[in-house]
Amino acid sequence: MTGKSAAASATVYGYPRQGPSRELKKAVEGYWKGSVSDGALRDTAAGLRRANWLQLRQDGVQEVPTGDFSYYDHVLDTSVMVGAIPARYRAGIAADALDGYFAMARGTRDVAPLEMTKWFDTNYHYLVPELGPDTVFAADSATQVGAVGEALALGLTARPVLLGPITFLLLSKPAPGVADGFEPLTLLERLLPVYAGVLADLRSAGAEWVQLDEPALVQDRSRDELDAVAHAYRELGASAGRPRLLIASYFDRLGEALPVLASAPVEGLAMDFTGPAAANLGDLAAMGGVPGKRLVAGVVDGRNVWINDLQKSLHTLDTLVPLAHRVDVAPSCSLLHVPLDLGAERDIDPQTARWLAFARQKTSETVTLARGLVLGAQAIAGELALNRADLASRAGSALTNDPAVRARTAAVTSAGTRRSLPYPERAAAQRARLGLPLLPTTTIGSFPQTDELRADRADLRAGRIGTDVYEQRIEAEIRSVVAFQERAGIDVLVHGEPERSDMVQYFAEQLTGFSATRHGWVQSYGTRYVRPPILAGDVSRPGPMTVRWTAYAQSLTDRPVKGMLTGPVTVLAWSFVRDDQPLEDTARQVALALRDEVDDLERSGSPVIQMDEPALRETLPLRTADRPRYLAWATEAFRLATGGARADTQIHTHMCYAEFGDILQAINDLDADVISLEAARSHMRVADELAAAGYPREVGPGVYDIHSPRVPGSDELIRMLHKGLGAIAAERLWVNPDCGLKTRGWPEVRESLENMVTAARSVRSALPEGTH
Repeated sequence: MTGKSAAASATVYGYPRQGPSRELKKAVEGYWKGSVSDGALRDTAAGLRRANWLQLRQDGVQEVPTGDFSYYDHVLDTSVMVGAIPARYRAGIAADALDGYFAMARGTRDVAPLEMTKWFDTNYHYLVPELGPDTVFAADSATQVGAVGEALALGLTARPVLLGPITFLLLSKPAPGVADGFEPLTLLERLLPVYAGVLADLRSAGAEWVQLDEPALVQDRSRDELDAVAHAYRELGASAGRPRLLIASYFDRLGEALPVLASAPVEGLAMDFTGPAAANLGDLAAMGGVPGKRLVAGVVDGRNVWINDLQKSLHTLDTLVPLAHRVDVAPSCSLLHVPLDLGAERDIDPQTARWLAFARQKTSETVTLARGLVLGAQAIAGELALNRADLASRAGSALTNDPAVRARTAAVTSAGTRRSLPYPERAAAQRARLGLPLLPTTTIGSFPQTDELRADRADLRAGRIGTDVYEQRIEAEIRSVVAFQERAGIDVLVHGEPERSDMVQYFAEQLTGFSATRHGWVQSYGTRYVRPPILAGDVSRPGPMTVRWTAYAQSLTDRPVKGMLTGPVTVLAWSFVRDDQPLEDTARQVALALRDEVDDLERSGSPVIQMDEPALRETLPLRTADRPRYLAWATEAFRLATGGARADTQIHTHMCYAEFGDILQAINDLDADVISLEAARSHMRVADELAAAGYPREVGPGVYDIHSPRVPGSDELIRMLHKGLGAIAAERLWVNPDCGLKTRGWPEVRESLENMVTAARSVRSALPEGTH
C-alpha cells in the first residue's frame, strides 16, 4: 500500500438507533403506555442522535449520516416524507402526527396496520408502502431537514441518508382494492418532483451531499426497471438547487445496474465489496471505473460481527484508487444490523472476543483503513500485526475445528434426509393417532413473556434465586398456559415457552460452538430487539434441550402438546454465523444436533413436533442464479433434522412475514406434514399461492396478526377462514394466529384466541355433511 488517496476519509451509511441500554425502545413503549410524554420521547430521540454523531466523530468519522434514525422504521419514514399515507390513516395523522405514524406501524383497535416483511435478506422488517393509481405524493422534509440542523449545530459535516425513489417504489405494493396488474413503479414520474423538492430543502438546510439508498438494484432487474433507474437519476441530476448525490447499494453485486449508475449524472457511488458483492471489484475494473466520481468503498462487513481482514481490505482499496476520482472507506451497509459496542460485553470468552467487532469496533476498523489508504500500510503497521494474530488465533482454534462433529457431518447420506413413509401414509397414521377435528386449532408456540417471567430470569442470572425456585416458577407458568388453552378449547396445545427469552438464543446457549451476548441487541422491527447468538465454532448437542418442559406440559393434559424447536436455517439466519466455512456445512451440523432432540422428544411421548423455519425465505439469495444451490442445502438441512421421525409423529413448521411466492417448491421440498404461515396482513394471499402451486399437505394460514394490539372479532376471523377454505380443503386447513404470542399481553391474547376458537367451531359446524 503506497498511500495514493490523499483525500480518503472514513464514513458510515447508518448507525444503530436504540442506544446502549435500548433507551429508544423504552421511551417509545412508554409513550404507547402513556407514561412518557410526546416531548420526553422526542428529547430521548434527539439525545440518542446527538450521542451517536459525537461518538462517530470521536472515533474518527469525518462525515456523519443523518436521517437514518427512526422511531420505528426508515421505510415508513419515507412513506411519510413523500406523503404516501393510505386513506385509513389520514384522519389520525391530521389529529396527531406521531400517533398516526404509530397507527400505520401497529394498527389500532379500529384500523389495521401496514403489512410488514423482511428487508431484503436480513432479519430487519420494514412496513410495506401501499400505493395505487390515485396516490398523490407531497413532500414533507421536516424530519430530514431537522436532523441536518441538529448535526450542523454540533459542528459536524452531515450527509442525509434517504431511501431512493426506485427502491421505495419497488418495495411498495398495490393498496387493498387496487385492480390486479398495477405496478407501483408506474408512479415514478409523479414521485420524482417530490424527491427533487426534498433534495432542494436539504441543500438549503446546509447538506452538501445526500445519500440515496438503492439496494433493490442488487437484485435481478428487468430492462424496463433499469431504464427507470436511468431516467430517475437523469431527472434528479438535473433538478435545481440540489446537493451532490451519492447513490448507495449494498448486500450484493450491482451487476447490470452498475453501468446505468456509472453513467448517471450524479457525483458519487457507494458500493459493497464484501461477500457476494466482492464481484463488484472486477465489474468496476472491467468497465474502467467511475472516473470523476466519488466512490465510497464498503470493505468492512456491516452485517456480521467478525473482525475485518485489514490487509485484504487495504489491497481492495488500493485496487480501487485508480478507478475513481476519490475513494472513501465505509462498512458495507448500515451498521443497524450489528450490536452497538463489544466493549459492553463482559461474559464472552476472551479468545472469541478477539475475533469480534460490533458497530463501534467496525467504525474503528473503517477509520484505520482510511488512514492506511492515505498514509500507507506502514502508518498502521501495529494494527495490521495485531489483526494478523487475531485471524490466526481463530483459524487454529479447537473451537472452530471439532473432529467428531466433522466426521459425523461427512457421514450424512441422502437416506438420512427422508421420512420412512411418503406423506399420504404418514397423514393417515397421524390422524389415527391424534384424532383431531376438522379445522383443528393451535397456536404457533410462545405465549406472553410477562414482566414476572423476565424478572425471574434476571433474578436467576444475578443469583437472587436458585435453579430450583426458578424451575418451580416455570412449571407454574406452564400449568397456567395449558389450563387456559384447555378452557379456550384449543385442540393442539403448546407449553408456552416461558423458559425461553428468544427462539434461537435458547438453543444456542445449550449447543457447543455458540457464544451469547449480554448487550448485543439488534433491531428486528419497531421496538422488538433481539440478541443474535454468535456461532463461532463447530456445533453439537451435549444433552436434551426442550424435553423436560414439553414432557411436563404433556403430563398435564390428554390433548396433544407440540414439542417446539427452531430449524437449522433459522438458527443460522438469526445468529451471527461463522464466515470461515461454507454455510451449508454449518447448517448440517445444526441439523444433526436438532435431529438428536427430535429423537428424544419422540422417546418422551411427543406426538407433534414443530420445527420453525421463518428464515427460510429471508435468507434466499438476492440473485436468482444463486438460489437453487441455497434452497437445495436449506431444505436438505430441515429434512436431515426431521427425517428420523416416526411416520405417526406429525412434523409442523412455521414461517412468517416474508414473500412466499418464490419459494413454494422449497416449502414443498421440506416435506413437513403441516405448515403454518403469516397470512392476515397479506389477506390470505399465501393460501391462494399454495393452492395454485398444488401444495398437497396441511396448512395453517394465520387468521390474525399478532404484531398489532388489536383484537379481531370472531366475525372477522370467520371471514378469514372462509377465504382460506376458498383455496384449501377443510381436511387440510388448520386455524392459528400468524406468529407466536410472546410480545402480546395476556388480556388481548385470551380474547383473540377465544374468538379464534369460536370462529373455527362456527365454520366447522357449517361444513357439509360427509366432509372428512
